[in-house]
Amino acid sequence: MRFFEQIEIGQRRELGAYSFTAESIKAFAARFDPQRFHLDEEEGKNSLFGGLAASGWHVGSACMSLVVADGQRLAREAASRGEEVAVWGPSPGFRDLRWIRPVLAGDIISFASVVIDKRSSASRPGWGILTARTTGTNQRGEEVYSITASAFVPMRKSA
Repeated sequence: MRFFEQIEIGQRRELGAYSFTAESIKAFAARFDPQRFHLDEEEGKNSLFGGLAASGWHVGSACMSLVVADGQRLAREAASRGEEVAVWGPSPGFRDLRWIRPVLAGDIISFASVVIDKRSSASRPGWGILTARTTGTNQRGEEVYSITASAFVPMRKSA
């Protein structure tokens, strides 16, 4: 992972893709969002979604899983090159969460994140706050998900 000073506004990060199977949609819904159109194909087909639809929380969770996995991959790669790895802090929050189109069984959603703002933290010396817009796009090129989120990112220690 990179330090605050190494990150530029406009920088894009491809996070990977997640395949939403009927089984994964039903399993997530049974545990976390047990609504009929997430649990049963026929109910989904007869709903406004027109098919078995993933919970929006499932889409967001899949995205978060890919964000974390990509960060771990970047950290391993940096460490293998002998670079110092920046350990990011928590998120102070998010806004503008949007479920734009339904994600249906069989959809493959690719996620990407673009840095839209960065600033020094007024309350936490040595930290910056990075803001990024993350989107999910289906296999037809349609945007289905977006969120604007922030994270604390460490600054390089001054010598």
